[in-house]
Amino acid sequence: MSQNAGAEVVLRLDRITKSFGALRANDAVSLTLRRGEVVALLGENGAGKTTLMNILFGHYVADEGVVEVFGAPLPPGNPRAALAAGVGMVHQHFTLAGNLTVLDNIRLGTESLWSRWHAGAREKVQRLSRDFGLAVHPDAKVGRLSVGERQRVEILKALYRDARVLILDEPTAVLTPQESEALFATLRKATALGLSIIFISHKLHEVMAIADRCVVLRHGRVVGEVDTHATDKAALAALMVGGELSLPRAEARAPGPVLMQLDAVSTPDRGAAPGLKAVRLSLRAGQITGLAGVSGNGQAALAEIVAGLALPGSGAISLRGSPVARWSPGEALARGVARIPEDRHHQGSIADFDLTENAVLEGYKTRFSRRGWMNWRAARGFAEGIIRDYDVRCPGPETRIRLLSGGNMQKLILGRAMAPGPEIILANQPVRGLDVGAIAYVQGQLIAARDRGAAVLLISEDLDEIMGLSDVIHVMSQGRLSPGFARGTMTAAELGLWMAGQKFGDSDAA
Repeated sequence: MSQNAGAEVVLRLDRITKSFGALRANDAVSLTLRRGEVVALLGENGAGKTTLMNILFGHYVADEGVVEVFGAPLPPGNPRAALAAGVGMVHQHFTLAGNLTVLDNIRLGTESLWSRWHAGAREKVQRLSRDFGLAVHPDAKVGRLSVGERQRVEILKALYRDARVLILDEPTAVLTPQESEALFATLRKATALGLSIIFISHKLHEVMAIADRCVVLRHGRVVGEVDTHATDKAALAALMVGGELSLPRAEARAPGPVLMQLDAVSTPDRGAAPGLKAVRLSLRAGQITGLAGVSGNGQAALAEIVAGLALPGSGAISLRGSPVARWSPGEALARGVARIPEDRHHQGSIADFDLTENAVLEGYKTRFSRRGWMNWRAARGFAEGIIRDYDVRCPGPETRIRLLSGGNMQKLILGRAMAPGPEIILANQPVRGLDVGAIAYVQGQLIAARDRGAAVLLISEDLDEIMGLSDVIHVMSQGRLSPGFARGTMTAAELGLWMAGQKFGDSDAA
């Protein structure tokens, strides 16, 4: 039984039901949260977690059911009422103004920045920072803070507004291991002071480390509620997907020849985003090269170079030992480079195009058109093949891609990249935001591509994914690339030091 079992109930969702047309997103969902407790809310993509949180915050109105905060019913469809009742949320993607100070970001939206209450606000922020272990200077410009420090500002912002119930949505998605540990220390201190937390995450080892209880949703229903000490990761994953599940791991194997070489490639900085600093990288046949790093440290610039979306400012690219004279997205595709983009919504698909149109987005000129005329029969057949071979769950190829879950959208993009049998695969955050079932599927396909001889560049902020799949691991920090580390030679903590830039020296060479 949870150690908080006798504590005051601060939040109660009672038989919440919400439908969108024929889809029942939440089906009589009940959940309680007690004072000083951390409850993990788990489930596959499309299980109903987001809908439930939107109802709690008043963005949606439930068809049936009641939300109570500290014993009082919460007026439906009223976000201000949720905030006033003491409910706060820290989103995965921060909503901070980089050109303002920490103090101004915290006050923004609740009081005028010209208010005479400035001194009192500073004192309150400093007290909260001290009490909750959220070290950040109130006068620092947010744009100059690390990712971990920005997250502290988001939590301080919620606490400043007197939040007593805090919802954290994928809070460690962009943190180093050390920053994650610091966050957990903060959360333990916060719950000891009476804060109650709903923790939403796909990282089950973190759930096991921080949560008191787990509530699991599947197809809109609560299918399990367990005390964390009485369960394990495998049991939670099985509850989420409805059966046994194990994530694939790549077995060691000897790599083949170098298929792509970047030799001292540099690119210009873009505002606050660093460019590449004389990067040397070899992608070998039959090898997964993992690239770890905190978001915004040059990974996007490297991905653009590999995919032909950008040209080096200096340095050279070679394929199979031959220098590349011209480089573009079309040339990259023609030379056997496939791309799984970082953002499936904005970079990998067009929301109002159907699955057939999205399936042929990158290859329609060379594979599905002749003299300007599209062969829609061939295009539809290609889309149907992807839907069948990659288990894309949808009504059919005429379905608008925006209607698919994140996992099924990613499967279509994965199939589009893999179907031509590419030699080089750029997989940029391929499982970001996916549930455990979709993660297992996508990772299994990347391993299968490696085993047939493809060179895979895996860019990920998830060290578990990097360490589980990669044959060799590099770390990127401020546009610099670390040496390559063979599988099993580095711990997560050691990689975290490289991610934070602490292991780079003037003589380090990639």
